[in-house]
Amino acid sequence: MRYDLIVLGAGSGGIATANRAASYGAKVALVAAGPLGGTCVNVGCVPKKLFWNAAHLYANQTLAASYGIHREASPAFDWAGFRQRREAYIQRLQLRYQEGLQHNGVSLIAGYGRIAGPGRVQVQDGPLLHGERILIATGAEPLWPEVPGARLGSDSDDFFAWEEQPRRVAVIGAGYIAVELAGVLHALGSDVTMILRRNHFLHDFEPFLREGLMEAMERQGIGILAQRHVQRLEQGPEGLELMLQNEQRIGPFDRVLWAIGRQPRTQDIGLESIGLSTLPSGHLAVDERQETGVNGVFAIGDVTPAPALTPVAIAAGRRWADHVFGDRPLVPINHQLVPTVVFSHPPLATVGMSEEEARERYGEENVKCYQSRFTPLLRALEKDPQKTAMKLVVVGNEEKVVGLHALGDGVDEILQGFAVAIQMGACKADLDRTIAIHPTSAEELVTLR
Repeated sequence: MRYDLIVLGAGSGGIATANRAASYGAKVALVAAGPLGGTCVNVGCVPKKLFWNAAHLYANQTLAASYGIHREASPAFDWAGFRQRREAYIQRLQLRYQEGLQHNGVSLIAGYGRIAGPGRVQVQDGPLLHGERILIATGAEPLWPEVPGARLGSDSDDFFAWEEQPRRVAVIGAGYIAVELAGVLHALGSDVTMILRRNHFLHDFEPFLREGLMEAMERQGIGILAQRHVQRLEQGPEGLELMLQNEQRIGPFDRVLWAIGRQPRTQDIGLESIGLSTLPSGHLAVDERQETGVNGVFAIGDVTPAPALTPVAIAAGRRWADHVFGDRPLVPINHQLVPTVVFSHPPLATVGMSEEEARERYGEENVKCYQSRFTPLLRALEKDPQKTAMKLVVVGNEEKVVGLHALGDGVDEILQGFAVAIQMGACKADLDRTIAIHPTSAEELVTLR
């Protein structure tokens, strides 16, 4: 079977690329080793945000009480019922993906695909495919620690298969997945302990925000043990127990969740058959044309060093297909201006450079910051209100905005519009000239002094 394009991986990026290429008349095969939608749809963005929505609604019972809204009985979270409805929704998404591929004439081939040489892909227990181009979009998978007893715990993919809510949970990790799942579990009523190797989490985020989030999570009751190293995981008489350095034992826990990072799925996909090597991190180096350095072989998404975000993979794939099959000019992605949201409690939103990054690039004297920390009107009636924090990083005499960072209710939705303005080169004066919408939290970004 011969194709114009063979796509390895049926995640959001692979599907988007296959559909876009096929829309230009290309003959496309999509090789899917797992369920359609990949990580994002099945064990990532979509189910995680549904969990976040549930946790947000559940936690807001306290906020409602500050407005005089009381219920005779405390609400209960039906973990099993929610899981059933969530899975039904995901199955509908998978069906929509399948229908979309059929509509565009993409050949969907189920099975594990390995590159078998230049222009060839062998599907396990399936056909040998021939293609003018091969696109690697195999995504990433959770890392597991090399400590005794690790497999007694769960990774972030396993989390979505839990059949009941654990009462006591340890979350090991300091990235956004660890922060998000710890927040969800706590908001739904679990007793949560986070274990960090550093003295803070979200190391690559603006310190002004991560410190505010860490303070907020501790005030909510999440236990955070910083600068701890896990030595082993054991099954104790009353649950799982973690042994830390200096023989410190903590527990018992009903579940231990490893969220220590993700690694690209570049092993055992046949790279050696075409002489393609990975970076030390396991990623595939690509240029702005998504080229790997091997003729006819391209890569997008989490297998590359690009930001590991679904919209980045989709944009890269579609722009590549537009260029290659639609004969359109290539529009590279500016990875410096990718808007990012951590669905924590409260959410954190950021685009562009941190203050530290800006000072390193432009020099101390050329960078200025505007920031504010305030009580949003939504929480004005609470006894101990959760604060919102916002920060602008600007450079030069024109005060061009190179970074925007926010923490608090609604910042996840606020960020998108401001990201457009920053992408277009907005300066502080442009924000100042914009009439504020009052009373909102978003108005703070156009009234900062």
